[in-house]
Amino acid sequence: MPEFQKSNIDAESLHTFVSVAKLRSFSAAAELLHKTTSAISYRIKSLEDSVGTPLFQRTTRSVTLTASGEILLEKASRIFEWLESLPEELKQLSDGIEPHFTLVVNNLLYDAAAIASLLAHLAGRFPHAGFEVRRAVYMGVWDEVISNGAQMALGVPGFHTINDDFVTEPLGVINWIFVVAPDHPLASATAPLSDDVLRRYPAVNVRDTSHRLTKRTAWRLSGQKEILVPDLNAKIACHQRGLAVGFLPGPIARELIRTHQLVQRPVEAGRSPSPLAIAWRRKAAGKITAHLRELCASRNPLLQPLFAPIEDPAGAKRTKPGRAKKKPRR
Repeated sequence: MPEFQKSNIDAESLHTFVSVAKLRSFSAAAELLHKTTSAISYRIKSLEDSVGTPLFQRTTRSVTLTASGEILLEKASRIFEWLESLPEELKQLSDGIEPHFTLVVNNLLYDAAAIASLLAHLAGRFPHAGFEVRRAVYMGVWDEVISNGAQMALGVPGFHTINDDFVTEPLGVINWIFVVAPDHPLASATAPLSDDVLRRYPAVNVRDTSHRLTKRTAWRLSGQKEILVPDLNAKIACHQRGLAVGFLPGPIARELIRTHQLVQRPVEAGRSPSPLAIAWRRKAAGKITAHLRELCASRNPLLQPLFAPIEDPAGAKRTKPGRAKKKPRR
């Protein structure tokens, strides 16, 4: 292996090297750069002396890269791509556009196709920003924006902010319907089911993804066995298999009931509606945050699949956003 010495590579030598490497020809590079072939050869020889290793294998008929030349071409290409995009990235910052934007979506609202459409829209509108989407459950949604650097969340629990570093706007509520599989022992019940009857059968819940805030359980009676799954689709599948009982968001449950995949049964003690909101950082909110707020406020069709489980958005609008009257348990 050659010994590399400390080098001082200038931009012009690097540009000359990239031209020769891509064209695989000294003469073609000379024509492109409006230089003589001898000037190109001298520049490449000086660069090789500087880095302490040959970058090209030369024959009378061809020019090919050495292993060291391949590595330098990869690194140099990245440098020039970065230099080309740098002015736009700097302008983006001065225009108030977040350079990297992380959006958290509540598991209850997550829809892969809608997320892809939203990302395509955002990438087209903000081409120099980096985007990341995370899925979280229950208090894990708040955890992502508080502790893991996300700029915005769709579907934080509650209408009010968890602390003064964030602002919220209500989205609406999730109404819950109790369901079981068509062949479940409770499927033939007609009278409202008591807690004593329900606790004989396991409840299935999606695990709260919070690491720093207190985890919460969606619905489980005292003494009732619980099955924990990673997402809403797995929970639905468990209901369909008759493994467990529990509640599903109204619009989702009604469609599964309509197609005879699940049946609804009355219960003595139902599950309270769950209010959901969007949340974003009070400080450093840029144009991507503002644009997403506009999409949410207008119920843009891009977001409609995400908001499908939410009911009574008008009721949410009647609730004034702001500070929490009582902060959720930490």
